[in-house]
Amino acid sequence: MGKIKYVIKRSGSTVPFKEERIANAIYRAAVAVGGRDKDKAESLAKKVIELLESNFEEGCKPQIEEVQDAVEKVLIENGHAKVAKEFILYREEAAKRRKADSLHFSKPSTYIPWKKVWRSLNWAVEHGLNTIESTNERIRKGEFPDIVHESESYYEDQLDTAAEMIKERSDSLKMVMVSGPSSSGKTTTTLKLEQRLEKKGMSFVPLIVDHYFFDLELHPKDEFGDYDFETPQALDLDLINDHLKRLAEGEKVLIPYYDFKLGKRHLDQTPLKIEENQVLLIDSLHGLFPEFSRGIPAEQKFKLYLEPLLQMKGNDGEYIRWTDLRLIRRMLRDSVHRAYNPEQTLLHWHYVRSSEKRNILPYCSTADYTINTSMPYEVPLYRPKLLSSFNEWAEKYKDDPLRIDAYNRSKRLSSVLSSIEPVEDDSPVPGDSVLREFIGGSTLEYD
Repeated sequence: MGKIKYVIKRSGSTVPFKEERIANAIYRAAVAVGGRDKDKAESLAKKVIELLESNFEEGCKPQIEEVQDAVEKVLIENGHAKVAKEFILYREEAAKRRKADSLHFSKPSTYIPWKKVWRSLNWAVEHGLNTIESTNERIRKGEFPDIVHESESYYEDQLDTAAEMIKERSDSLKMVMVSGPSSSGKTTTTLKLEQRLEKKGMSFVPLIVDHYFFDLELHPKDEFGDYDFETPQALDLDLINDHLKRLAEGEKVLIPYYDFKLGKRHLDQTPLKIEENQVLLIDSLHGLFPEFSRGIPAEQKFKLYLEPLLQMKGNDGEYIRWTDLRLIRRMLRDSVHRAYNPEQTLLHWHYVRSSEKRNILPYCSTADYTINTSMPYEVPLYRPKLLSSFNEWAEKYKDDPLRIDAYNRSKRLSSVLSSIEPVEDDSPVPGDSVLREFIGGSTLEYD
């Protein structure tokens, strides 16, 4: 064991000091600029430890900023300027986000599609679904099936609008990108959009972006053994760009195949070509990320952004957070389709949010159209499914400084779900609803 046993976080809490966290941070910065050498990251981390131990006495507890300063110094002095720049940039962006979070009442966030939010709020007020209490009143009156119908109709109307906009540009389009943060409903929306456009005479070829993941061993991993698949750098962006450009020019490409069981990618597997009357259809977290399609002219792509922009205020006067809705959706989906129990999803969510804030949300304003995929009726359905679990997790993690994010989310959602009227019967929910992607029972066929 070295001199340094603990480090003090920005929150003031004291947590164990672990060398692998430094190696992981260096490797993440390297990955962001195209590096994939884990041994080098570990070697540099050892130099950071040596520097820290030369500067601090036995038993000293350095601040997290002091550790990060040491990382920057070692990277620069050892000839890794590009990685150091990325590390510094990440620190600066994180600091800006923290400052913006603390000032969110004084300055509107650029991460929010405000026009869509205002329309969604107006709709919620008109339908008596803008607060938990007003929603509860309608449920008590036996109006849950009506709420479902009204919510689904609003979503379907938005799909109709998106389909019309795409059709109007069909002469020049080569690809349609359906993007948005995790569990925003991309899979269902893509299928339903494709159905509409086929009726309008358009033909689509799907591109499954997951096949462009790098091998699992090349992904960063934290001290909990958790891999980060949420960053766009988890994908081979250079290969994606090469294939998109060639497909847009009418060439045939060989798509890779990713074996998720083994965590291995196999190159040049499946032939793909876009015929003259076809359009590429891409469902991806990172469709709006500039590097994803940097070589494709704007007129050749239509970018659709999805997010559950629920406008429902809780009894505490705060609006239900969209990220909390998506967390619940992902918990339910992962437990069925990915052998993840809900608690694992909760503990992984810090990766999801970190990547979203840096790589997805800042680009939502570049979309050609935004669809609000929230369903006000989903909140009462979640209470009987997860309330007891959130109560348990809030108690379990309340004194764990390494799990502050899990504790805060659990406590917040425990309060929200406790205040909503529970609904256990989901039979009024249509089989092709976007919500069926998460609660199960969909009549749509997902690949």
